[in-house]
Amino acid sequence: MKSMEADATNRPKAVLCLSGGMDSTVCASLAARDYDVYALHFGYGQRTEARELAAATEIARLTGAKQFLPLKMDLFRRIGGSALTDATIAVPDAPMEEASIGTEIPVTYVPFRNAHFLSAAVSWAEVVGAKRVFIGAVEQDSSGYPDCRPAYYQAFNALIRQGTKEGDIAVETPLIHLKKSEIVRLGVELGAPFHVSWSCYSGEREACGVCESCVLRLRAFREAGSIDPIPYAGQESASKR
Repeated sequence: MKSMEADATNRPKAVLCLSGGMDSTVCASLAARDYDVYALHFGYGQRTEARELAAATEIARLTGAKQFLPLKMDLFRRIGGSALTDATIAVPDAPMEEASIGTEIPVTYVPFRNAHFLSAAVSWAEVVGAKRVFIGAVEQDSSGYPDCRPAYYQAFNALIRQGTKEGDIAVETPLIHLKKSEIVRLGVELGAPFHVSWSCYSGEREACGVCESCVLRLRAFREAGSIDPIPYAGQESASKR
């Protein structure tokens, strides 16, 4: 997609890692309040790659991104080892006991994925003159991925200081300490375009409603007292989950 750049402004620039999911949608809305946003989306051979790209494209448009840059990465598909990128590994249903979600690293973890995403984002930030990189990482109330912990981003910021020309770019994780229901409430307050976002690990026309990502999302909307606007397979049963 070509540049969405409008007339120059005096606002600072920020690069946004935009997956197209619920959290990155809210992160996009937050960043857009104070920055000219350069949104970066990654296609890495994930099962719902086309659907996520469509979601990210619309989120970038609706939140007023100055530029949207989709990148293709083939290494994760070739390496495998994750249910998101390896067709031989099934995407599991979430456990019926929702409290157990996040107690173990699930098979949907893509090994060291966010390091690759952040490296590309920091590279682009250096080129466009952005001093901030936003990513919608969440530690609490999530699947327990190790690259969504605060210590991970503290370490990555130390790396950026040592490995970039000026050493003054920083990764921001504004949602990392929030519960998913709090993220939904914040998104509603900001007018985040949840209706075009996509979180499901396996469905592209309808969200499956049973993978961990869907279950966490549905629970978040339920606890926030809101209705999730995206379509789910077996909508009635999914909404009760």
